[in-house]
Amino acid sequence: MANQFDITYVFEFLPKLLAYIPISLFIVACSMVLGVVVGFLIAVPRLYQVPLLQRLSQIYVSFFRGTPILIQLFLIYYGLPEILKAVHLDVSKAPVLAFVILAFALHAGAYISEVIRAAVKAVDRGQVEAAYAVGMTGYQAFSRIILPQALAIALPNFANLLIANLKDTSLAFSLGAMELMGKAQTLGSATQHFMETYISLSLIYFVICYGLEKLFIYIEKRLLQHEQPLVNEERQPLSRRWFKSAWASQPDKGGIQA
Repeated sequence: MANQFDITYVFEFLPKLLAYIPISLFIVACSMVLGVVVGFLIAVPRLYQVPLLQRLSQIYVSFFRGTPILIQLFLIYYGLPEILKAVHLDVSKAPVLAFVILAFALHAGAYISEVIRAAVKAVDRGQVEAAYAVGMTGYQAFSRIILPQALAIALPNFANLLIANLKDTSLAFSLGAMELMGKAQTLGSATQHFMETYISLSLIYFVICYGLEKLFIYIEKRLLQHEQPLVNEERQPLSRRWFKSAWASQPDKGGIQA
């Protein structure tokens, strides 16, 4: 049975949990880097509509987006060694962290592929045709015209995905990985102060996620600083457009009288 709530444990647990932040960030960094590679490889067949590979890419994306990541962790941790045994590869002694990173990378790759595909398609096709018209190669058009704009378009979705991936790393403890959540479970079991442990843990996750959100907002502004701000009616929130329309319809407020 849990002990009576004691706020002092919240501050006592904080430094003990802070020591495990690098492990969680390491999982996120490695899985996102690998996820970008996987996502690019999955997105290319769909962008160029390669018949067989396009269908396989769709199946891959549907599976990893349509199943819980916890199940994916178990499938990779318990299933992959059994599959590799068929080709005489023994990975049963591989560190748990390797399976965790692989699972998160494959999971993130499915979402990143959709982010890449949407960002590339959002770039005006006329700009690409203009690049070909002035003699650019396909690589030059992609690297100089498509990629810079696609990065700015994809950044908000990529940032949301990275933050979601960070929070999902709390599931890694289910495989025995000693990251933030794993250490929190250990502290809670040892002291029977689970509530204080989870409060400390939530504070850490909140500060990290808030910092990452602000960082990506700053980067996005830097990437878009060359663009003129859009102030047309279509880009304004619906509530603001409705209010302006209602205000203008009042004769005594400057609206047009019938």
